[in-house]
Amino acid sequence: MSMPLRQSLKIGAYLMKQKALRREKFPLLVELEPLFACNLACSGCGKIQKPADELRRRMPVQQALDAMEECGAPMVSIAGGEPLMHPQIDDLVNQLVARKKFVFLCTNAMLVRKWWDRFDFKPSPYFAFTVHIDGLRERHDASVNHEGGFDEAVEAIKWLKARGFRVTTNSTFFTSDTPQNIIDVLDFLNDDLQVDEMMLSPAYAYEKAPDQEHFPGVAETHALFSKAFADGRRKHWRLNHSPMFLDFLEGKVDFGCTAWGIPSYSLNGWQRPCYLMADGYTTTYRELIETTDWDSYGRGKDDRCANCMAHCGYEPTAVLATMGSLRESIRAVRGA
Repeated sequence: MSMPLRQSLKIGAYLMKQKALRREKFPLLVELEPLFACNLACSGCGKIQKPADELRRRMPVQQALDAMEECGAPMVSIAGGEPLMHPQIDDLVNQLVARKKFVFLCTNAMLVRKWWDRFDFKPSPYFAFTVHIDGLRERHDASVNHEGGFDEAVEAIKWLKARGFRVTTNSTFFTSDTPQNIIDVLDFLNDDLQVDEMMLSPAYAYEKAPDQEHFPGVAETHALFSKAFADGRRKHWRLNHSPMFLDFLEGKVDFGCTAWGIPSYSLNGWQRPCYLMADGYTTTYRELIETTDWDSYGRGKDDRCANCMAHCGYEPTAVLATMGSLRESIRAVRGA
C-alpha cells in the first residue's frame, strides 16, 4: 500500500475517531459527480447514458462543498462524466483542498493540456489527478473508443508531473484482459511513467454500458488477479489499496459489501445504495444512511451485485477488517 504518510495518519485518526464515537456507519471517501457529461464514450461505461438536459447540468460549487461538509468524509473522488468539462472545477478542487480534504480528480486526460489555461490548479499534498488508463496503447484506445487516447493520457501524466502535481491512475479490467495485460500496464505505469499510486478494479456490469459481453464474474476475477499478482509482483507496484482488498481480488479472502463506506453524491443527490447502482436519491447524507436497507444489497441478496468486486464496495470492508486486526494493520504498513 503506497498511501502517503500524511494521508495515512489522517485517515487512521479519522477511523479511530469513528470508533471512539461508536459510529457504525460513516464515509471513508465520497464519489462526487458534479456533472454527467463526458467527451468520450467508453464501451464499458454505464454512467453517461442520460437525456440531453441531464448532460447539460453542472453542480454549483457550494452544493458540492455543503455535501462534503455534511458527511464529514476525509477524502473525495471527483468523477463524472469528465470533471474537466465543469467550468468551475478548479474552484471546487481548491476549496476542498483548503478544507484539507484529500481530493482525487478523475479524468481521461484528453483536456488537461488542451484546456490548461482555463484552470487554476495548484500542486498540493491534498490533491492528485487520477488518470484513467485501461491498458497499453491498443487496449486502452479500444476501451475508450478513441484512437490516440493512450498517447495523450501518457503525455498529460508526464506534463502534470513535470509541474509538480501528484498523479495517480485508475484501471478497469474486463474478461478481454489477460494477466499479462495487467502486468504490462502496471509495470509501465509504475516503472516507466512512475505515477505516484495506482488503483485497479474489475469492471462492474452496468446495465446501460454499450459492451455487455466482457464483464468478469467472481471466478474470472479471482483467476485474473491471482495470476497477475503471482510471484510477489503486487509488492513491487505502488498500489493504492489495502493488502486485504488485493487478497479479496485474488480469492484469498471473502468479504461482504460495505456500500455506505464510499457513498455517491451527484446532481440528483445522495445515490442509493452506491456509485454503481441507482435505486433512488436522498437529500442528505443522514437520510441516506438511516433510510437505506443496506442488508438487502450484496452478493446473494441482489442479482445486480452477483459479480461485483469493485473497490467502491469492498475496499471499505477491507480497510475496516485491517483496522480490526493488529497483524493486518502491520501488514498494511509494510505493504505486504
